[in-house]
Amino acid sequence: MVSIGRALSWWARDYVYAAYWQVRATVHPGRVDVLRTGDARPVVMLPGVWETWGFLRPLIDALHDAGHPVHVVPELHRNNRPVADAAEIVAAHIAGEDLRDVVLVAHSKGGLIGKYLMAEFDPDDRVRSMVAICTPFEGSDYARFMTVPALREFSPEHPTTVHLQELLEINSRITTITGEFDPHIPHTARLDGARNLTLDDGGHFRVMANPEAISTVLEVASGAWPPED
Repeated sequence: MVSIGRALSWWARDYVYAAYWQVRATVHPGRVDVLRTGDARPVVMLPGVWETWGFLRPLIDALHDAGHPVHVVPELHRNNRPVADAAEIVAAHIAGEDLRDVVLVAHSKGGLIGKYLMAEFDPDDRVRSMVAICTPFEGSDYARFMTVPALREFSPEHPTTVHLQELLEINSRITTITGEFDPHIPHTARLDGARNLTLDDGGHFRVMANPEAISTVLEVASGAWPPED
């Protein structure tokens, strides 16, 4: 049980972090072509709703420094399309670049997009695995009260959420990372059959920069998880 004081501290720091990276991602996103260099396993980044790819820069820089070519999908813009539409756009990017043995690294809504892609838009098995950070795989109770379609899609009763919950065979290739407290997802449920990690940390955004989260992302990208059959 997380104390109220600790939760409020995490919550405050979370929004400071989010504000900083939203501004930085807009003003100095970086060069896409430079990120695609490297000889290690290719990684495709999937941001959350209303996030550009630059918001994931702490993870991107760690992956690229480790030798991974990092692919972002600028066509997602601020990622407010329906999950299925976004998944199709990312799948087209992966096929167009002829990427194989791909690791997806996702934040929040990005994890829903990644799982949808793996189940519905990957007939050639180009995607090896995914790390999903703070993803509402079972929806968020708060989404029931939202009027914006991009947020209503996170409702536990939304057809996309229900459909994704039924796709159990994909879960063994997914690693989830959450903190002990998430102000956007009141009930962070474990994904059946996945590797589920809970960090001694809190928030919806700043968990991405947690050293343990970054270490796990690098572990999965290296191929250490899931283990080969």
